[in-house]
Amino acid sequence: MKLNLRNEYERARRAAARADVQAAVVLCVAALSVIVHIKFGGRRFFVDLFGEQFASRDARNLWSWGWWFAFQGVTGFVIPALLLLVVFRRKIAEIGLGLGDWKFALTIAAAYVPLVLIGTWVLSDQTAFQQQYPHLDAAARSWRIFIAYELLFVFYWIGWEYLWRGFVLFGTAPAFGINAIFVQTMPFAILHMNKPMPEALLSIVGGVALGALIWRCRSFWIAVPIHAVQMLSLDLFCTLRARSGADGIGLAALGEAFGALF
Repeated sequence: MKLNLRNEYERARRAAARADVQAAVVLCVAALSVIVHIKFGGRRFFVDLFGEQFASRDARNLWSWGWWFAFQGVTGFVIPALLLLVVFRRKIAEIGLGLGDWKFALTIAAAYVPLVLIGTWVLSDQTAFQQQYPHLDAAARSWRIFIAYELLFVFYWIGWEYLWRGFVLFGTAPAFGINAIFVQTMPFAILHMNKPMPEALLSIVGGVALGALIWRCRSFWIAVPIHAVQMLSLDLFCTLRARSGADGIGLAALGEAFGALF
């Protein structure tokens, strides 16, 4: 028995020595980041902790979303970036924080944004999306709250995008090479499981496409406006429909919807 245990220990030690330490730490920390965010960055956690300090329900709800967004920014961007920079001594350009091929990135964004606007306008006509967006109900009733909510959302997108398209993608690239694109896609897609079915399925395509774009550009920054514009436009179109009662996807419905801005 002692001999068998010693042999197994040696086998385990040799196997551990062959593992890529950075990739192992990155994947474990990414999983931990999601757990910590869900457990302590949740809106319910915020309300239970600070809810009584808000006289207004709308203010409490807005700040609870702000808590969720800020927590994602810290656990998805600040901590992972510091881990790669300080602990693993990686350079900014090596972990996707440089500008990379910014001209190519902007060209892709310029071609992509019009398609996003058309696609989100069509999707906003579906009841499932109108029930989901914007997540903060008060944002659909007040433009002031809508703007504050969307500005807070930006920090969330930095944390969300960097966790997968920066930390996991570039953090595991030395071990997995270009296959890191698919490594970061899997948890990203799984975390969309509770979204409407079209969005859940598109998250697989989007995860691969964004991962490939970031890999090509060598910078994660372009993923932030691409994803943020997608959600901002969906929030905006659903809000306009809620305010105007516009139905359909034609030009008449579009004009009716934007009439709610004035």
